[in-house]
Amino acid sequence: MGRMGYVEGSVRGSTLGGVNSTVRMRILLVLLALASCLLVVQTFGGDDSPQLPSLTYTELDAQIDLGLVESVQMTQGSTRLIVETVDGERYRAVIPPGFAEQFVRGVIEAEPQIRLDTLVNTSGPNPWLVVLNTVAPLALMVILVVVILGRMGGGRISKKKFRKKTLHDSEGSKEVTFADVAGADEAVTELTEIREFLNDADRFSALGAKIPKGVLLYGPPGTGKTLLARAVAGEAGVPFFTLSGSDFVEKFAGVGAGRVRDLFDQARKDAPAIIFVDEIDAVGRHRGGGGGAGNEEREQTLNQLLVEMDGFDVSSGVIFIAATNRPDILDKALLRPGRFDRQIAVDIPDINGRRQIAAVHAEGKPLAPGVSIETIARRTPGFTGADIANLLNEAALLSARRNLTHISQAELDDALDRVIAGPEKANTLSEKERHTIAYHEAGHALVGHLLPNCDPIHKVSIIARGKALGWTLALPERDRVMKTQSELCDEMAMLLGGRVAEELIFRDPTTGASNDIERVTAIARSMVTEYGMSALGPQRFGRSGGEVYAPTHDANYSDDVAMRIDEATHQLIDRAAAEAREVLSLHRPVLDKIADALIEHETIGHKELDVLFTDLGPVTFRREDFTPPLRQEVLDLR
Repeated sequence: MGRMGYVEGSVRGSTLGGVNSTVRMRILLVLLALASCLLVVQTFGGDDSPQLPSLTYTELDAQIDLGLVESVQMTQGSTRLIVETVDGERYRAVIPPGFAEQFVRGVIEAEPQIRLDTLVNTSGPNPWLVVLNTVAPLALMVILVVVILGRMGGGRISKKKFRKKTLHDSEGSKEVTFADVAGADEAVTELTEIREFLNDADRFSALGAKIPKGVLLYGPPGTGKTLLARAVAGEAGVPFFTLSGSDFVEKFAGVGAGRVRDLFDQARKDAPAIIFVDEIDAVGRHRGGGGGAGNEEREQTLNQLLVEMDGFDVSSGVIFIAATNRPDILDKALLRPGRFDRQIAVDIPDINGRRQIAAVHAEGKPLAPGVSIETIARRTPGFTGADIANLLNEAALLSARRNLTHISQAELDDALDRVIAGPEKANTLSEKERHTIAYHEAGHALVGHLLPNCDPIHKVSIIARGKALGWTLALPERDRVMKTQSELCDEMAMLLGGRVAEELIFRDPTTGASNDIERVTAIARSMVTEYGMSALGPQRFGRSGGEVYAPTHDANYSDDVAMRIDEATHQLIDRAAAEAREVLSLHRPVLDKIADALIEHETIGHKELDVLFTDLGPVTFRREDFTPPLRQEVLDLR
């Protein structure tokens, strides 16, 4: 990955942004200075009396009644006094508003007589105080209005803010090529045509061929969609403009649409070029999903994006590439031919892809003898490129933490556990809880080993990691693109093996199986409503491809069918629980051995498990002879 550099438009935008920040800072400093001066002058500016101890009006009145006051000096037109006592002490005092005449009368009539000196105020009011009291409030209001209007201001300020967010990474993307992309051979093949068109557009034009205007990369997070887009720009050696979909969404109306226009304008000026928008679902969700100003602003931005994608010609040399994890929620108008002509799936890599990705990220990392790229690829089914990179980095960190010079298999295993289950937590469990967790995980392991369609058990542990108090790791022997009904049934039985083991051994199940139950329920319901693997037949119930928070009344079936769906789901779950119960009941001694080994060693690997499974006979449970029980029958077994 190359270093990203700002050039031309981006540098200009950044400078403008910096100037705006400097101006705003200076304005704030001026406001603070004016406020401070006003406060200081109002507090001390009008008081030219010496710094003397002060008397309250009540204390002064008491001193006069006791005959302790020698003289009072007061300035004409002012309520401030200087009081001298018979002891020669001098004090300051202030006459409350409305009490001046009463105070003077009291001093004149006082016994013993008090000398009253009235001075003429020749200095007048403090000119600085007059200026500040008059000008400062008006200046503060003007500055605040200018700042507010500037922040809400129109096109010029919005464009400056937009240019600050636009990344023109022509230098950085040149350092990324298809050689840096591993595990996505099909996507690279599709994108090679884009590179060839940008390098030799005349060859395509001579045949009457039109290169796709837009390319949509979709797939799970971490599969390399952004890297692929940068690689296309790097291979073609063209400027690369990139923004995130969320950068178009602002609280001020029209800002998002303006950013879309400016983005395409900049790309046309520097054509041939590539525009890349990551997470386009932030702005490209289908329209009509609800009201509100925010939704209207997003739809306005989407409309502008659709217009711009229609408005540029392929001969201009501008290619629009976008990436998303949720293609199902994008607006249909965005996906039609003429806009996103080509949609490329960037899926989770298979074993060959994981082998290539591991080789890329293993460069510069010393692997110990016995550790191979093939081993890493086989032990990471379902991992994306980002997951494999994280795995190798965690292994390197563990090796450095342990003062090792090579990354051994032990560090890779520990890193794999950390990536899958989370960091290890301190053991604060009671002995009873450890026994319960040991039997729970032993139930998972035993059922998973004995049922023929479960993945091989690789490791079992009762060491708490992340949110799990214990965990059982099953690694598939090969990559799967689909699952059979038998595999789903065995998977549910394995998931319920922990809960059934608790019921068999302790007769008092715990809350530890909550995640297992959640997964089993999801599998069973999908089998009934999506896969047609129930007595209801091959029919889909409910609608797919909608919003995450779709209305509940959008079901395409009646209440009677809903009850049948619930009953079919219950039967599948009860059947899986009965399978697990029968397996664990038949092989109770092995269940005890696995639990004892877990209590003693806390973690046991596949070699130790093979020894514990040595005496197991063939599985006597045959699914084809099994009649699914009613839910009450399973409850009666408890």
